[in-house]
Amino acid sequence: MERIAIVDGVRTPFCKMGSDFHFMSAQNLGQIATRELIERTGIDPSVIDEVVFGCVSQPADAANLARVIALMAGIPYQVPAYTVHRNCASGIEAVDQAILKIKAGEGNCYLVGGAESMSNIPFYYSKKVVDIFGALARAKTLPAKLRAFVKLSLKDLMSPQIGLKMGLTDPVCGMIMGLTAEVLANEFGLTREMQDEFSLESHRRAFGARERLQEEIVPVISSPKYKKAVEFDNGPREGQTIEALTKLKPYFDRKSGSVTVGNSSQVTDGAVALLVTTESRAQELGLKPLGFVEATAFAGVEPHRMGIGPAHAIPKVLKKSNIKFDEVQSFEINEAFAVQVLACCKQMESENFIKENNFEGFCGAIDPRILNVNGGAVALGHPV
Repeated sequence: MERIAIVDGVRTPFCKMGSDFHFMSAQNLGQIATRELIERTGIDPSVIDEVVFGCVSQPADAANLARVIALMAGIPYQVPAYTVHRNCASGIEAVDQAILKIKAGEGNCYLVGGAESMSNIPFYYSKKVVDIFGALARAKTLPAKLRAFVKLSLKDLMSPQIGLKMGLTDPVCGMIMGLTAEVLANEFGLTREMQDEFSLESHRRAFGARERLQEEIVPVISSPKYKKAVEFDNGPREGQTIEALTKLKPYFDRKSGSVTVGNSSQVTDGAVALLVTTESRAQELGLKPLGFVEATAFAGVEPHRMGIGPAHAIPKVLKKSNIKFDEVQSFEINEAFAVQVLACCKQMESENFIKENNFEGFCGAIDPRILNVNGGAVALGHPV
């Protein structure tokens, strides 16, 4: 089987919800990253076999977001596109789709990515209010419109459901993601102090990597005034202190919790685009790959322990590719919450966990020096 290459990647800055990208849609952010990737690689867009983008909060006015992004970015209409969704791993799923299609012989050059505008996740009205609006739209006469309108109370109008909160709440266990993080904190005995210290280090590393990360970022002139060029992620804080973090109150379990907005990932807008090809196709196009994909793996866990997923997926992919744990030179674990990463590390060094899952040689204690070396989502942000 021919090796699969990650040729190049480009992303927008990641900006906190409601800040620099407040007025920019997911499709606008996605097309900016896509255009820049095409420009940097110099490829003819017509050689792309397919475009795949991941998105969680897909906008109603861009029903197949990947297709909209592709056309907006100038990719020929003959190139098909589709959108995937795997919650926080939606962008990774887009990459995996390219890998699977290449392995299946469907193509050899894919443009993939992820785009998210959490600033534009809508509010939703109740079924009652929606039905009243429907009746108003159907009413032919003023009396009919008034009969429908009087059924609408001020309370109905002032009590929409928050789309972001709905999306972050698991419909099976009924817990918002922050409470699932509290579950892991209690299960693994991870204190508030440990979480805050980890978060401080995430900010320190992210700010220290600012110039290095700049290489992968395309500056964005943000709307609506188009007067400001956004060149850096606006989440990492150079002056972040442990004192400031410890002053924050628990956000999800307000009585006895330890998860705060300071040791959780930042709700963020942003987009990324990657070019995935076979090794030979990269050579034909005159492109030098950044690296090659050995294997991918996904794992499912109980919904109320969702954050522990990487502890199962990491040994699974190492086992699949026959790479021993102590051969790995760098680990990246998503920082949805500081406690999530800490819990995954605790789980992977557990002898019982290793034996129960037959992960001998593929699990162990991660050296903190090689974990999330450029910081993570606690500092950089997390476009879902």
